[in-house]
Amino acid sequence: MPLLSRKGLLAIAAVVDVAVNGRERPISARALAERHDLPSRHLEPVLQALVHEGIFQGVRGPRGGYQLSRERKRISVADILRAAGAAEDSEAAMPKSRILGAVVLPGIADAEKSFGAVLARLTVDELARRAETLGERSAR
Repeated sequence: MPLLSRKGLLAIAAVVDVAVNGRERPISARALAERHDLPSRHLEPVLQALVHEGIFQGVRGPRGGYQLSRERKRISVADILRAAGAAEDSEAAMPKSRILGAVVLPGIADAEKSFGAVLARLTVDELARRAETLGERSAR
């Protein structure tokens, strides 16, 4: 059972990719899409959300693309997920049930808070260092 949405996981991968490969120059949306085997139309809204939330800076022009807006150790996975809109308000569609409302939802909310706290401590720097040890730098 995946705990994070596909969109959220894609956003995390894109930020780690830019952190590892975008030190000298911005990384294009096309290069990111190719590396993650996605059509760029799927990735572009995620990249724009990351720019809008101040995680990425968009650079225009023929050598443009995306670069980190701040140090990688100052970007948490929770920041990325918030930017990607990975958290959805699904309570509106929930049926009315005493067990659901009084037991299940509060229990899950506690688990979500714990998970969120862990994600807030996990930084892009930590993930990028792991990727670098795997040799995940790109030639592109």
